[in-house]
Amino acid sequence: MNMQEAAERADAILDATLGAVVPEVQWAHDTWTSGSCTVTRRRTVTTVVSEQRRGSFLGAIERFWKKSGYEITGVNPHKEAPAVFARTSDGFMMSVEVAYKGQVFFDVTTACVEKSDVVEPTAKPNGPAHPYGKIPAPNVHSDFWSATTPVPGPSS
Repeated sequence: MNMQEAAERADAILDATLGAVVPEVQWAHDTWTSGSCTVTRRRTVTTVVSEQRRGSFLGAIERFWKKSGYEITGVNPHKEAPAVFARTSDGFMMSVEVAYKGQVFFDVTTACVEKSDVVEPTAKPNGPAHPYGKIPAPNVHSDFWSATTPVPGPSS
């Protein structure tokens, strides 16, 4: 596998991960990097994920990654900046992290592969295509993800 093929696999992991979020959230491509033998692809969520819904959001990602056969390598339960980290069987590392103003960030870093040129991601964001490094704080309302009530659980 070369770096371009690895970048495409990282993009596919991000596509599938964000596709597993129901209801969907808006996202944009964030800066991506390539090193001597790795590529990191990033996406940033522009939908407001309220503090009350962050645990459910991260739980949905963690369950999807486990179902996909990925190993969960760490969970940060921090109230304001929680995160989940995982690894594929072929060494791709991924994370979903909540940061400033509740903004959710996804990263996938490839395993070390054969050096090659790498092109921009081809997937179209499901919202505005912001310039790299210019993605606004979360500003898209979701009746579900932005709600300030906890996700209802089973009735007792």
